[in-house]
Amino acid sequence: MIVLIKAGSVVEMQGDEMTRVIWELIKEKLIFPYLELDLHSYDLGMETRDATDDKVTVEAAEAVRRYNVGIKCATITPDEKRVEEFKLKKMWRSPNGTIRNILGGTVFREAIICKNIPRLVPGWIKPIIIGRHAHGDQYKATDFVVPGPGTVEMTYTPKNGGEPLKFVVHDFEGTGGVALGMYNTDNSIRDFAHSSLQMGLNKGWPVYLSTKNTILKKYDGRFKDIFQEIYDKDYKAQYEAKGIWYEHRLIDDMVAQAMKSEGGFIWACKNYDGDVQSDSVAQGYGSLGMMTSVLICPDGRTVEAEAAHGTVTRHYRMHEQGKETSTNPIASIFAWTRGLLHRAELDKNAELRMFAEALEAVCIETIEAGFMTKDLAICIKGMSSVARSDYLNTFEFLDKLAENLKIKLSSQPKL
Repeated sequence: MIVLIKAGSVVEMQGDEMTRVIWELIKEKLIFPYLELDLHSYDLGMETRDATDDKVTVEAAEAVRRYNVGIKCATITPDEKRVEEFKLKKMWRSPNGTIRNILGGTVFREAIICKNIPRLVPGWIKPIIIGRHAHGDQYKATDFVVPGPGTVEMTYTPKNGGEPLKFVVHDFEGTGGVALGMYNTDNSIRDFAHSSLQMGLNKGWPVYLSTKNTILKKYDGRFKDIFQEIYDKDYKAQYEAKGIWYEHRLIDDMVAQAMKSEGGFIWACKNYDGDVQSDSVAQGYGSLGMMTSVLICPDGRTVEAEAAHGTVTRHYRMHEQGKETSTNPIASIFAWTRGLLHRAELDKNAELRMFAEALEAVCIETIEAGFMTKDLAICIKGMSSVARSDYLNTFEFLDKLAENLKIKLSSQPKL
């Protein structure tokens, strides 16, 4: 009989569609047979978010703050089609955006590398970690359709009763257009700088901040100035002692440099840039399904781990019709392992740490032994050359991982 490892408090957030199906299988086959968890579950499925007016998302974020570890499944961010499909009360905001705006911090994304998965960018022999500022900008913006001729203005009204500052954004003519107002805060940018520069120290890698400060002289210029000030004051001596460095680069130059590099650096991105570049980098390493995503909060104690991809709607439609799917669960499994590793670190729980590390190793070893889902088989053989014998379906692959995990854990020394 297996003695369950006492794993402590974890906030689990269920999601949508095919990733929700996989999420339940991961818990059933890979987590619950080995761990005794104090699990706080929140259903962030589209229907529950709508039924609770999205209060469940806020409650989940507050629970993560309370218990310090959150593990989140992929969720739907509704567009017009989804509003119609689910008959939603309104077009709710991205749950990830809501959670990140409550918790603050930086999302760090890193490729999961397997030796047998060819990279689309062959020169990337070391990982690139994207540090995405998880607060504000487009994700907390106010946008609207300008209905016709008129003036859009921005106004800053000081709390101390001083003179307001007014700025004309645009004088619209004809049929109008669109307008957007967005912001960030000095405190949040400082937290972003500290977490990015601390990650550089931890990894022993250089850090690059990318902005477009030549165009957004005040907005992006603020990011550049705060990073430089904090680096010079708190990190420069430590970086020089380690032979690493911090640099600011223009986003277009940084994209080109990243393509030519061998990897092995932290790329600190503003919120939208990080959203885009993390997917681009993941694909460059082989697959969007092979990337970790961890939100590290400013308190240094709170972490939220998630799958860095969508809900795999196309596979879910096939699953609903009873058709076979081959959906990659690795990013969802690593959401669990990264959350559990943080719990282990907080609680100094060596058994839990060994379990999480063993599960990650099993995922990589299983793929490197030739057992994988269709997306990875396509990476190796190409779309037109993949045969059914080259890959396992969703359930077969999870069963294989469960089998290999059982073998690995049984051979490990007991603490």
